[in-house]
Order: sequence, then structure tokens, then C-alpha cells
Amino acid sequence: MEDELAWMTVGALADAYRKKTLSPVEVTEHFLRRIEAYEPDLNAYACITGEHALETAKQCERDFQRGRFKGPLHGIPVGLKDLCFTRDIPTAGGMRVHREFRPDFDATVAERLQQAGTVLLGKLQLTEGGFARHHPEIAPPRNPWNPDLWTGVSSSGSGVAIAAGLCTASIGTDTGGSIRYPAAANGVTGLKPTWGRVSRHGMFELAASLDHVGPICRSAEDCGLMLQAMAGSDARDPTSLDATVPDYLAGAATSLSGIRIGVDESYNGTGADAETLSALARAIDALKDLGAEIVPVTVPDTMPSIEDWPLHCQIEAAVAHADTYPAHKDAYGPWLSAGLENGLSLPAVLFQQMRLRRMAFTGRLRTLLGQVDLLLTPVQPFAAPLLADMDAIEPSPEGLAGLLRFTVPFNMAGVPAISLPAGLTADGYPVAIQLVARDLGEQVLIRAGRVLQRHTRWHLERPRRFARTPPAAVEAAA
Repeated sequence: MEDELAWMTVGALADAYRKKTLSPVEVTEHFLRRIEAYEPDLNAYACITGEHALETAKQCERDFQRGRFKGPLHGIPVGLKDLCFTRDIPTAGGMRVHREFRPDFDATVAERLQQAGTVLLGKLQLTEGGFARHHPEIAPPRNPWNPDLWTGVSSSGSGVAIAAGLCTASIGTDTGGSIRYPAAANGVTGLKPTWGRVSRHGMFELAASLDHVGPICRSAEDCGLMLQAMAGSDARDPTSLDATVPDYLAGAATSLSGIRIGVDESYNGTGADAETLSALARAIDALKDLGAEIVPVTVPDTMPSIEDWPLHCQIEAAVAHADTYPAHKDAYGPWLSAGLENGLSLPAVLFQQMRLRRMAFTGRLRTLLGQVDLLLTPVQPFAAPLLADMDAIEPSPEGLAGLLRFTVPFNMAGVPAISLPAGLTADGYPVAIQLVARDLGEQVLIRAGRVLQRHTRWHLERPRRFARTPPAAVEAAA
């Protein structure tokens, strides 16, 4: 009988700790046993910090015994994407060139989550340097819904770990969709905050002006709790935003009355498959039933941003890797190496032209987002793609443009977005929707996600191998 402990939300675990019906040590030991059992098939973790986790859990238990509760994340088992520096814990960023690297300080995100009392189970696997593919010497994470399904590029380990119940909450980074793709592919929730809302200090960089740090969790509410601890200005990251961090869970999440949600049917429908359009239709019906007003809008032309993003990313990545590339070129995989070579070869005039187009698009998108509270789009144009399909799509300029259509424009503009489960395909695999907000609009994204998830069961779906035991079977087993 599948143990339900691995599927508890952050709030449910925190409540159990306060009531002393569960202990952090018990919970941590449970997750470590699950990791031991399932990790060989899934490859979600780059490294497992079992001893460190148990010591932290014991300290949490001592805190609870003394009546010291730091908040809802105290004692919660988490995984960090392995480009987030952790003191004296291997941090490779999916790269062979950094496989021996042990930082002598914690990233701001790691530090803030530690201060909130989280228990670090380990570091989660990612594509090489957060770029398009995994290093050929590293076994990539496998989708727990079906090993032949795509896992969603960079933050793949984070998405897999949540979907398989190998941690309660995780973090990812998103340069062109790498929080939202893994969330969608693995049937979980992923939040890309406003650029600069979360400090990037102590993170391996891919493209500085495009990188966003955010949570991947089981629910929008859990994402809000994680963001609450992570967000805020940081003197060590001068690009972090000096803006007040609101209470992301403030107010009743019972209705979407008064929320205006923009929908551009032409934009959403271009290149989207039937399963994706069906998910959007389900979501629109649910959002209307919950009180939201659906408003027809026209999304500004995204093609310049989509066409410019790969080159823009490659140029910034070449800067980020200047200390190790080309000096250690032999340690790099072919995809990242090719991207860096291209970034090094592109002229400054081209970069400035792209930068001007980016600024123009951002201004037009901000105007649109000033007219509605949220924008509803797909995450990707095709639901539950197979790895074999992606191998054909990614090298093709047309295929890549289609894949990037609904994610990279919002990285180029730096605005926040959330990926939410929206049911299953006919084959029983996850499909998702995306909500986008204006700058610093995370609070309304989280509210909308919470309301939707309180009135639907889409985020409760699990891979078949982790399906709930039917009540009759539970009763019989007892």
C-alpha cells in the first residue's frame, strides 16, 4: 500500500508537526527510503545528502520540543537544483567541468530556505549548465509517468522529484521555460517569479538577464510558501528587486470574482495540438465558474523575441562561462559547447539590435498586462511529448520556435508566470496551462492557482506507479 506521507503538502506537514502526529526525523527517513527505492530508475538527484538531512531533521525536532516553530517550512524536506551553491556540498550545475566543486558558501536561496528550517535531501539533476541537453556522461532524469516522455529540459530533476514523491518542495531556474516545462511535463506546479524577485547570488549562471529562480511544488499554495521564504532584495545581488515582499497567501482563496483573465484565441491556437486546446477549454470553463471574467485580448507579436532568444541566451552564456570555456572545452558536452561557440562569434551590433527589439516587446506586453490581471496561455504547444519527438523538434528552427512560443517571450520581458496541471491526455499523461501576470504579480498568480486547485483535482493526479490505493483495498489490507 502506497504511503501517503510523501504526497502531503507543505501546509499539511507543518500542521502535523505542530500537532506532533509526525516528526521531522520520521518524515526525513521516509523520504530517504523512497529516494533509495526509486532513484535508480529516475535519476532525479545529482547527489543525496542523507546524513546532513537527518542531522537537520533532528535539530528541527529539538526545536519543536522547545516550542520553537520558525514557520510553515520548518522541517519540510526539499531538493535544490544543482546549480544552487551549498556550502561543502557538491554543486556541479550538470557540468563535468565542475564535478569536484564544493562551494565555501551558500547561495542566498539556499541560505534563506535553511533559515526557514527546511531539510535538504539533496541536489537535483539538470541539463548541462542549465542549457538544452544533459551532458552525455550524465544519466538524465526519467519521467515517472512514462520513461519515454520528455521531462522538460533544465530543471528536469526538480520536476521528476516532486512528481515521484522524492521531496515535498524544490527549486528550479527558468531561462526560457525551465521551471514551467518540467512542471508541465511531470504534472506538478511551477512558478517563475518576476526577474529579480529572487536573488541569483550563488547560482551558476546561464544567461544573466534571462535567468529566474523559483519553486516547483505539488500546488500553487506550496509554491507561495516557498516563494515567501525565497523572495526579497539581496545586497549580494545588485539586480535583485528592492520591493516589499507581500504575504503571498493573504486573503481567502475561495473565488476569482473581480479577476480579469485575457485570452488570445489566435495566439493560443497557433500550432497547438488538440489535447492542449482541450486543456485550455477546461481551464476557461473552470475559471469562469469560479468568478473570473474572460477578456479577449491580442498578444503583441512574439516572433522577434522567439527568434532572438537562442542567440541572446548564447551570447550571455558565453560571458557566464568565460572562466572555463574555451579553456576546458574538452569537459563540455556538444550542445552547450556549440551554443557557447555561437555566442562567442556573434557581433555586438546584432546583440544591440536584439536588445532594442526586446525592450519594444516588453513595453507592448506591459501595456497588455496593464489591461487585465492575468493572461492565459498554454505552456507548450503539444501535450506530453515523447523524447523521440523532442529529438526531432529541438534541432529544427521551426520546431524550436514552436516549443518556445509560450515561454520565452515572458523570460524576455521578465514577467512572472505559473504552470498549473490541467488534467490528463487521452493516454493518461499530464497537460498544463500557464497564467502570466504583470511585474511583481506573483500574489494574483498564486491566488488564481490556489482557487483553481481547491475546486479541481488536476494537481492531485499521480503517475500510475504511485496511484492512490482505492479505499476498499485499504480497508481490506487493514
